[in-house]
Amino acid sequence: MPLHSDDPKSVGGYQLVDRLGAGGMGVVYRARARSGREVALKVVHAQYAADAVFRTRFRQEIAAVRKVSGAFTAPVLDADPEAARPWMATQYVPGPSLARRIRDRGALPDAEVRGLALGLVEALRDIHRAGVVHRDLKPANVLLADDGPRVIDFGIARAVENHQTLTETGQMIGTPPFMSPEQLVDARAVGPASDVFSLGSLLVYAVTGRGPFDMDSPYLTAYRVVHDEPVLDGVGKPLRGILEHCLSKEAADRPGLDELAREFATALPEQADGDPATVTLRADKLPAVEATRPATLADPPSPA
Repeated sequence: MPLHSDDPKSVGGYQLVDRLGAGGMGVVYRARARSGREVALKVVHAQYAADAVFRTRFRQEIAAVRKVSGAFTAPVLDADPEAARPWMATQYVPGPSLARRIRDRGALPDAEVRGLALGLVEALRDIHRAGVVHRDLKPANVLLADDGPRVIDFGIARAVENHQTLTETGQMIGTPPFMSPEQLVDARAVGPASDVFSLGSLLVYAVTGRGPFDMDSPYLTAYRVVHDEPVLDGVGKPLRGILEHCLSKEAADRPGLDELAREFATALPEQADGDPATVTLRADKLPAVEATRPATLADPPSPA
């Protein structure tokens, strides 16, 4: 997206090139360092820069991302949380978000679901090993790079051992279709299993193009997350059973990430080289063929 007329030309020595998106806390730009390296640069909205709560949340985001280093996340390269408008530069990941990919082209084909599922499990493993819970795993926060997904935006992440919450009374922090029941009922009880629930909702969305608890109102959606069973129409077996497990209402009933990695690898097998992508042959529909016949120039070469 092009820059707006009121966007700055540069921030922290980085030249702004265009907009990548905007959220509740700030705007994300594609920017270029003096060396020519491109980064994703997040700048806090001016109206929040003087807000102590938002500034603290932004410092926590920087600290959370710096703790995490993995193949499926975007590391922090530079930051200034004390600037007049605090900013953070992370690795630039070329590729659309999962939300945009599905909005533009519909649900993912089976061949792409395996890489997404296993990449997100690995990303969450790295995040949790660093002692961080993401708490906002949703399609807009997953970028689809050529070599696998990247989890971004740790704006509401929290250290596992830190039970302090910045959420004000009555304020919903998160995205209801992809939040866990415990996020909606008691944010202080949120742990790594909450991200597993969000992963289940996200993968249902990736496979079907809709979330398992979708309603027109975010409040009705939140009610369904807490009280109703997920709608998994369009999710085939055995993946359906795995996602049902992820979407258990009780955090203790959800699978761990190591178990999920094994189950996804089994349920979503790799496509072998040379396998037809869409053609299925049935023996009762094949034409009769002579047992032997002379080879012709049109015949394909015999396999080595």
